Amino acid sequence: MDLVTIILIIVAVVLLIAVVVAGFTAYKKGVEAGIEQRKQQAETIVGSAEQQAERIIEDAEKDAENKKKSALIEAKDEIHKLRSDADKEIKDRRADLSRQERRMQQKEENLDKKTDNLEKKEDILNQKLKSADEKLKEADSIKKSQMDILERISEFTKDQAKEYIISKLEDDLVHEKAVKVAAYEQQIKDECNEKARSYISLAIAKVAADQVSEAAVSVVPLPNDEMKGRIIGREGRNIRTLETLTGVDLIIDDTPEAITLSCFDQIRREVARIALEKLIADGRIHPTRIEEMVDKARREVEYRIKQEGERAVIETNVHGLNHELIKLIGRLKFRTSYRQNVLDHSIEVAKLCGVLASELGVDANVARRAGLLHDIGKALTSEIEGSHVQIGVDVCKKYNESPVIIHAVEAHHNDVEPRTVIACIVQAADAISAARPAARSENYESYIKRLQKLEEICNSYEGVEKCFAVQAGREVRIMVLPEVINDEKMVLVARQIAQQIETEMDYPGQIKVNIIRESRVTDYAK
Repeated sequence: MDLVTIILIIVAVVLLIAVVVAGFTAYKKGVEAGIEQRKQQAETIVGSAEQQAERIIEDAEKDAENKKKSALIEAKDEIHKLRSDADKEIKDRRADLSRQERRMQQKEENLDKKTDNLEKKEDILNQKLKSADEKLKEADSIKKSQMDILERISEFTKDQAKEYIISKLEDDLVHEKAVKVAAYEQQIKDECNEKARSYISLAIAKVAADQVSEAAVSVVPLPNDEMKGRIIGREGRNIRTLETLTGVDLIIDDTPEAITLSCFDQIRREVARIALEKLIADGRIHPTRIEEMVDKARREVEYRIKQEGERAVIETNVHGLNHELIKLIGRLKFRTSYRQNVLDHSIEVAKLCGVLASELGVDANVARRAGLLHDIGKALTSEIEGSHVQIGVDVCKKYNESPVIIHAVEAHHNDVEPRTVIACIVQAADAISAARPAARSENYESYIKRLQKLEEICNSYEGVEKCFAVQAGREVRIMVLPEVINDEKMVLVARQIAQQIETEMDYPGQIKVNIIRESRVTDYAK
């Protein structure tokens, strides 16, 4: 590098430094000038702000002073108003007090006057009392002297005379009382007998009904005699199945185009009749189909039982019965008592009770309810041990019947002494209904009881599933559980049942004990 270049570089550096120094100096002066200008502007703004603040403070002080003055004026006005109101109230109270004082003075004056009058009257009464006492003393002395004279004349003392008069009156009263009581008793008896005859005749006339005797057999018509062979089935399997499932004896004889069903239990007989009619109409008769039809027939009979119960309730106008109680009433349709249908008998008794209660002025609704339920125990006599009266009482208690109804049910056969008019009405209506000509038959009832007793004996043994008395009680068919009674035990059970029947029952001829044990296995191919 030559000297010229170095000099040029030095000169350039010097110039650059000079330019930088000059720029910095100019920048410093500009900054100082800007700061001074901003300082002046700030002082100007601060001065104007101070002036504005002073003006605001002055305005606020003036406003506060004005509000203070107005508040003082309002306070003075309010004080003046309150003072005037208080003065007015004080004046009014003083006026009231003065009026009350005047009234009190007047009352005191009136009381003083009344007191004076009372004192005067008291003095007058005291004088009269003194004179009255003197007169009483005089009267007592006169009465005593007269009593002494009477005692001397009658030769009786006062107590003796009183006793004599009382004894004389007692004798006269006893005689008159006895005469009147006898007359009243005779009159009441005559009237009661006459009214009782009138009420009973009126009730019977209003509730006249036909009496139809129930039979122990049902006849099923056949389209042709060929149907008898189909009902019997191969080797008698169809008829055996039907008899086993229903407990009814099928009598197939020479009667043309008819089969007779024999059974003392009307429900079982009705189930068998409906099932047989369905089988005849369907045409397919075999054991499986028989089981299906018997199940359908049982459901139909249950539905009919419910319908009969509802019909009885509507016909007798008895409301509010439990639905289970209505079903039990419907079961009475298939129950007879001395050949009299129990449901028809109960409806008739309910109507008679309503008429008698209306004539006697007793609640007819309660009487009809008691009459309808008086034989409700007969619906369960084949299932529960005991008299139908006790069973009926238990049933009514179970379904929350009133004590009046329960007592009427309990007393309708004099098991307990009747304590209410309703119980007496039910007794009378029951006797009226049962006393119709040809309404009941003792022999038929004994026959039914014998068959029921026969079934009860068989059902009392362990392992017995179902038991049916057939052939008018000459045969009993017993279905046993195969898992409880085996083939060897069947012989022993049959012998024990036969011995118990011989010991406990009286019957003509002989009774065949037939035990049936059947095992079934069912499976499904899927």
